Amino acid sequence: MKAKNRKVVLIGAGMVGMSFAYQLYSSGLCEELGIIDFFAEKAEGEAMDLNHAGALVPPIKVTSGGYEQCSDADVIVICGGLPQKPGETRLDLVDKNMKVVKDMSDQIVASGFDGVIVIASNPVDVLTNALQKFTGFPKNKIIGSGTTLDTSRFRYMLGEVLDVAPNSVRGYILGEHGDTQFAAWSNVYVYGKQFDKFLASTDKYTAADFEQIEERVMRAAYEVINRKRATYYAIGISLFTIVKAILRDENTELAVSGYCEGQYGVEDLYIGVPAIIGREGIREIVEMDLSTEELAKMKHSADVLKDTLNNAYAALEN
Repeated sequence: MKAKNRKVVLIGAGMVGMSFAYQLYSSGLCEELGIIDFFAEKAEGEAMDLNHAGALVPPIKVTSGGYEQCSDADVIVICGGLPQKPGETRLDLVDKNMKVVKDMSDQIVASGFDGVIVIASNPVDVLTNALQKFTGFPKNKIIGSGTTLDTSRFRYMLGEVLDVAPNSVRGYILGEHGDTQFAAWSNVYVYGKQFDKFLASTDKYTAADFEQIEERVMRAAYEVINRKRATYYAIGISLFTIVKAILRDENTELAVSGYCEGQYGVEDLYIGVPAIIGREGIREIVEMDLSTEELAKMKHSADVLKDTLNNAYAALEN
């Protein structure tokens, strides 16, 4: 008996979506990739372009079309919506992209889709909350890209200072994927030691060497956008990492926008937290021991997201 092909559908064939699709196409991770875009010819052209490399990659079929492609998909990745422009915050996009996500949600539900959805459209935490509300899908099967990329940026920048590989640094950026995010320094580990203990044990580094890293991580997207008008490669790889964890049932710990029900003092909200990701989406939220200051930062970030979300729902109804 032939096993069911693993299928991913991408909604939004812009630079973020296609950076993800390019990584997925060449990986051998799935056998089918469907592409949906508001501009149908754009989706068709992207499918043609990828398929032309079919002799050079593991077997995969790329199609374009409408939401009927979602009916038998394992994972949907949403990258559609208006991008962040120079000078805009992610939260500035909320009213524009809330309507886009509502329309997508209606069509996804109508298709009969029964898998896991990963969304990267900004403001991602707000839209992840809205997506779950609009679809009514189980909360564990809706995942926002959250602080996956912010955490990678954090580890990369720490690794630069310490002259070690980023994957040898353990640490997370938590909260909003945006201006209220924060580094959980109490849970940063380098050279096998908690960060404060590491600093106390070395004469090579002082706290001053790391003072600007948290701000640089938060400002990273703005710096890239000011130079090339968009970010897409790193978030594309971040999305691929999440989807790989789902399709391979890796049960990998990643910082995503996950639904909190009391964890970190946050109730009924998707926000950037570490979570175990596998075939069913979010298996569980990982609750680290945060400092009192860090918990206060998480509360502030959650309050900002809740206010933004409530205002967006009100605007959508008017």
